[in-house]
Amino acid sequence: MNKFKISFLITALLAVTATQVQADTIGYADFKKIENNYAYAQKAYKDIDSKVLSLQQYLIDKDKEYKSIDSPLSKKAFEEKTEKEYKAKEDAVVKLKMEKENEIFNNIQNASKIVSAQKNIDVVFDYRVILTGGVDLTQDIINYLNGNKK
Repeated sequence: MNKFKISFLITALLAVTATQVQADTIGYADFKKIENNYAYAQKAYKDIDSKVLSLQQYLIDKDKEYKSIDSPLSKKAFEEKTEKEYKAKEDAVVKLKMEKENEIFNNIQNASKIVSAQKNIDVVFDYRVILTGGVDLTQDIINYLNGNKK
């Protein structure tokens, strides 16, 4: 694991060094902070959490129904039907989650491009790669995404 970290750090430093030669200005951003402060992302994740909770409630309700069934044959049929219904609901939630995550990522990426262009910044890195220097674009990207475009 240490070899991986060292290799990653060396690669990042080389990329920064090579980029400094070619780029006029380097920017960086804390993309996790951006995601955590992006209003649309917060709403989307709350909606997904709500759907997951309703899926859990569905299982609780079906468990109560299952306990009230007397016949072993009816129980077996109920299990099969419930399993199919649950799988369909679960697949829908997973698909929604993936779609929302991709949409949020694309929005953040596009906002990063627009903000960096406005500030005449050629390259934007994750803040963890930059050791010194550069321009922090984190708050500007958050403002842009939340409609506080300056």
